[in-house]
Amino acid sequence: MSDGGAIPGPDGGLRCPWGLSTEDYVAYHDEEWGRPVHGDDALFERLCLEAFQSGLSWITILRRREGFRKAFSGFRIAEVARFTDTDRERLLADEGIIRNRAKIDATIANAKVLVDWAPGELDTLIWSYAPDPATRPAPATVSDVPAVTDESTALSKALKKRGLRFIGPTTAYALMQACGLVDDHVADCLARGAGR
Repeated sequence: MSDGGAIPGPDGGLRCPWGLSTEDYVAYHDEEWGRPVHGDDALFERLCLEAFQSGLSWITILRRREGFRKAFSGFRIAEVARFTDTDRERLLADEGIIRNRAKIDATIANAKVLVDWAPGELDTLIWSYAPDPATRPAPATVSDVPAVTDESTALSKALKKRGLRFIGPTTAYALMQACGLVDDHVADCLARGAGR
């Protein structure tokens, strides 16, 4: 029984326990989660998907990610910002995504805010809240991984102050983990430090 530390996968490599909990998670854990993500549209996608995940399991979102990408024009900010009430109704009927009106409305509203930002501004703002890795020891177990940090609380406040919605401190921290602002792979995990 694991204590929350790294466990061996089918290939013998040690991974975070959640990374082996379903087959869908293995590639996401090994190749994506915790690796640095840059670019306004790429970060907008992650921001939207983390908001849609709120109250749900991440696997629910991961399994629908291609449906989300298709429904939201690849999460290109300029295109989503042009969505109309007709698009909103289309999204509410789309079985390939999570049909939550508040989350759909927030995604469209956020794009309408972000389309007026300078190129690279979202990337710069989000990454300005990345903590110094030297101040963050590697978690020994998943129970050592926080759900909220001072940085995620500050990032959430900064985004809300700029007009973005559906981005609380927990969602902001999930974004930071997914996009590599922090490395929360457990100490012995084969993916820890990857992409840095």
